[in-house]
Amino acid sequence: MPYRGIIPPLITPLIDRDALDVEGLKKLVDHVIQGGVHGVFALGTTGEGPCLSYRLRREIIKQVCEEVGGRVPVFISVTDTSFVESVELSKVAAEAGADVVVLSVPYYFPAGQTELIQYIEHIVPQLALPVMLYNIPSLTKVGFELDTLKTVSGFDRIYGVKDSGGDLTYFEDLCRLSSIREDWSFLMGPEEKMIQAISLGGHGGVNGGANVFPRLFVDAYQAAVAGDEATAAGLQETIEAFGQIYSIGKYASRFIKGTKCAASILGLCGETMAEPFNQFYPEDRAKVEAILEGLEL
Repeated sequence: MPYRGIIPPLITPLIDRDALDVEGLKKLVDHVIQGGVHGVFALGTTGEGPCLSYRLRREIIKQVCEEVGGRVPVFISVTDTSFVESVELSKVAAEAGADVVVLSVPYYFPAGQTELIQYIEHIVPQLALPVMLYNIPSLTKVGFELDTLKTVSGFDRIYGVKDSGGDLTYFEDLCRLSSIREDWSFLMGPEEKMIQAISLGGHGGVNGGANVFPRLFVDAYQAAVAGDEATAAGLQETIEAFGQIYSIGKYASRFIKGTKCAASILGLCGETMAEPFNQFYPEDRAKVEAILEGLEL
């Protein structure tokens, strides 16, 4: 049975460049679980995973699993430029009690599709947990082409794909792979496209905004699954209004900055960013506050 529902990619509360805000993380995990989410995902893009030391990544894995305590499935990103480090992180995740590891294309050096197939063939048997593949070509330079995914669909330890490419045609074609693997999950990353993704055959979303307003995204998912178009349309408007926080600032880091800032405004945790990034300055924080105050929740 595929994983379904809303699985927030947790932000990583920090108190400095290499120190976890443990209390903030506990509060955040409780907040999203109480909001009805169906899983949590640590060390992903929204969690600033690639910016964090290996020591800190291991601490986060252990703390997240401990705090979740089996209440929902735990997904852990093990994406790295190093094959060996990805394998080692998977072992930490398994020992801590996680359920699934998430693997994207190794970044920095672009790889060809033949090389990606070989990479998956080599690494999946060594990973200590079942695997979800993660397509985010805007940050990895290379994405998983559909033919590549068809080729690796024979690995029974691969559970599906999280797609953050933003191309709904690709996502619809991706969902057709269910004819090959009925047990695969197809999850949408960009939150404003989550409801439409359900109509195309998707199973849910890995949506950063669910760190802040988990119930909003859970309700939207449930309305989409139920075919309640009127309710889904109203919630889509709210999701898009909330998404204005991502228009503040520049570059991909603005999504993380906006989410951390909103979480801070709600009192969940601080908004310290992993270097080299800065948190929002006061004038930008005020813009986020105004957006949150204008939401009809």
